[in-house]
Amino acid sequence: MYYLYVLKCADGTLYTGITMDLKKRVMEHNTSNVLGARYTRSRRPVYLVYSKEAGDESAAKSEEYRFKQLSRAAKLALLKLKK
Repeated sequence: MYYLYVLKCADGTLYTGITMDLKKRVMEHNTSNVLGARYTRSRRPVYLVYSKEAGDESAAKSEEYRFKQLSRAAKLALLKLKK
């Protein structure tokens, strides 16, 4: 099972990705200088604010693409986060 996930970074920005293991992936973003995304390394700590089961990898990538096409305001409204 793949998941779409959204992280809120310490600077207030959002990071979106897909994974098969949410807990492990969030830990990688917060601790690893090799496995975590380059974007999140300088914006730690990051917090998981949203996740959604997406089925297979193809479906997860499609969900990620759709989410990334939204404006920041639409993303925050969907996630119900404060600016």
